[in-house]
Amino acid sequence: MTAGHDERSAVLCVGRIYCDLIFTGLSRMPVLGREVFADGLTIAAGGGAFISAAHFADVGRHAALVGRLGNDAMSMAIEGQLEDSGVDLSFMEYADDAGPQITVASVVGAERAFLTRRAGRAEPSTLDAALAWPRARHLHIAEYATLAEMPDLVTRAKAAGLSVSLDPSWDDALIGDEALLSRCHGVDLFLPNLEEAREITGKREPEAMLETLKSHFPQVVIKAGGEGAYAATPGRALHQPAERVPVVDTTGAGDAFNAGFVDEWLSGADLTAALAAAIGAGSRAVQVAGGAVRQGG
Repeated sequence: MTAGHDERSAVLCVGRIYCDLIFTGLSRMPVLGREVFADGLTIAAGGGAFISAAHFADVGRHAALVGRLGNDAMSMAIEGQLEDSGVDLSFMEYADDAGPQITVASVVGAERAFLTRRAGRAEPSTLDAALAWPRARHLHIAEYATLAEMPDLVTRAKAAGLSVSLDPSWDDALIGDEALLSRCHGVDLFLPNLEEAREITGKREPEAMLETLKSHFPQVVIKAGGEGAYAATPGRALHQPAERVPVVDTTGAGDAFNAGFVDEWLSGADLTAALAAAIGAGSRAVQVAGGAVRQGG
């Protein structure tokens, strides 16, 4: 749904900016001591904050990226993509130590593996101005790593009158954090994928994961790839199957899903409609290389 330009309807997307080197068309994943050749390579601006923001912009909801970008060659390689995305860059900070974080993504069918170099601090100097922006309605936190680094972020967003969503995003050093759920207190919408939800809850079945998570969050949506998605609100649980589409690259599909769901949720759509929009957004994203690339239509 398209949001009006004059109302308080914009989304702030906060998180680190990535430069993704995406290798596609591999016959198998790389292994030690052997060389694997890819049919395709895409260099793309990435990270959950940017990819979600780009998909918000694509469906007509004003989205501002709240992050940091460096002045190095890799930053310059993706800067044009940021500018062309339709995302509001008013709250971006540019600094020599800012990165981007570089990720090498190896894609085999619907499977992918990532190698990432950490870079800089997450909090931009523009954060307070972004939270005070009169047009802002919602804060989307793209990674639990961002919240772990800025533990008062949800409290600050709530004080500014914003609703908050969080995608935990897999991080080997943090996904098993015993304090993860308590540190997410105040989050309105929790958006893990199936593997993340399994690790966080210790449960095996999606229904059991939902049961555990809905005691911590008003609304939970679990992305399950080819199995579709599961969602729960007070008094209701729902599963919707995935769409059958050709898969080129699954990088960023979850972030596109997030944008599709949050956009409908903010527009007052019911759970069925929001979940259908999210699955549609994720399905379009997997048909191209690079999570923020628009599929069109």
